[in-house]
Amino acid sequence: MRALVGFVLVTLTAVAQSPDSKNDPVPKVFDVDTGTRVPLTMINSVSTKTAVPGERVYLETAFPIVVNGRVVIPTGSSVMGTITNVQRPGRVKGRGEFYLRFDTLILPNGVTRDFRARVGGLDGRASEELDKTEGKIKSEGNKAGDARTVGEAAGTAASVGAIAGSLSGAAGMGAGIGAAAGAAAGLVAVLATRGPDAVLAKGTTVEMVLDHVIRFEESDLDFSNSPGVHKSAEGSGPLPSKKTQATTRRWPL
Repeated sequence: MRALVGFVLVTLTAVAQSPDSKNDPVPKVFDVDTGTRVPLTMINSVSTKTAVPGERVYLETAFPIVVNGRVVIPTGSSVMGTITNVQRPGRVKGRGEFYLRFDTLILPNGVTRDFRARVGGLDGRASEELDKTEGKIKSEGNKAGDARTVGEAAGTAASVGAIAGSLSGAAGMGAGIGAAAGAAAGLVAVLATRGPDAVLAKGTTVEMVLDHVIRFEESDLDFSNSPGVHKSAEGSGPLPSKKTQATTRRWPL
């Protein structure tokens, strides 16, 4: 009888300690769902003038992400991205463009997650354009600037031609010849100059859209010993649109 009681006690103890026991606490998980938008701030600058495929881009989160009332991605978390393709603007046509892919998230306590995400939005101050279907960032077009360059050259040369023509008694002819020469000079200048580069300056805000779920457990979210949040990405922000900048060109007489 005593042996039977001992056997029962041992069996009950083993069941109580089993991993499948209902008494074992279930770890809490926090899923940052696909499609979540995470605002980021650029720590370094990127330009099609110097960027190459494979170049690293460094950013930090600008706003906390909360799941079920718990902060899972605090402000100041680090994000790393990669430039996957670069195209310089052409001299006659074509705009500067590059692709930016997000790869890694590092929380302030050092917890790291590798993932894939794309750009979902750009700073409203930026002059660059975003193709949301492909995640391609493009510089603004410069057709108006090219036309202004040709027009300014033609106008300046026409004035000079008119003055020269009036001295010889043929002001109209001089103006026409000068305008044609000036337009030709302006066109040469346009053909010799590349269009605007695509630039994301330090301090620019971009929006990251998750393509996959990022999962954290309760133990991943202990930030009690994490360093305080610091602003590494403070900077001038986006460059002003080249379309709104007054441009004065001087042409040799």
